[in-house]
Amino acid sequence: MRIVVLVGLPGSGKSTYVEKLGVPAISSDAVRGLLADDPTDQSIHARVFRVMRYLLRQRLEIGRPVTYVDATHLTPRERAPYLRLGHLYGCPVEAVYFDVPLEVCRERNRGRLRVVPEEALERMAHKMKPPTLKEGFSRITVIA
Repeated sequence: MRIVVLVGLPGSGKSTYVEKLGVPAISSDAVRGLLADDPTDQSIHARVFRVMRYLLRQRLEIGRPVTYVDATHLTPRERAPYLRLGHLYGCPVEAVYFDVPLEVCRERNRGRLRVVPEEALERMAHKMKPPTLKEGFSRITVIA
């Protein structure tokens, strides 16, 4: 079993990546949609990530070979719970880092149905810390 944590700004290509792979992902947007009927509802942020970790644990307990986790995961603190779960379940945790320039993300964002406010995208870009092996990832793939 392994966990693959997607890391990148909105519009960097995370969801498109898993769609092209043809694999299911535990997605923060999808969980927001399921819980609040609105994939953009940020008022339930903590609850969304609790549900995501619950779903990941269930997949690990039934032995699914790989689970993709699709959210921005901007900081080591936001990624740490997945590394702890990987350690707990004895499986490697990989990161796929979408190293896409802010301008490209802005342009893609403008063309989306669910547009992230420009000021929120700016804040996220300043908060972004690329994943490192020192965090505990077994492997990091960079997509530019």
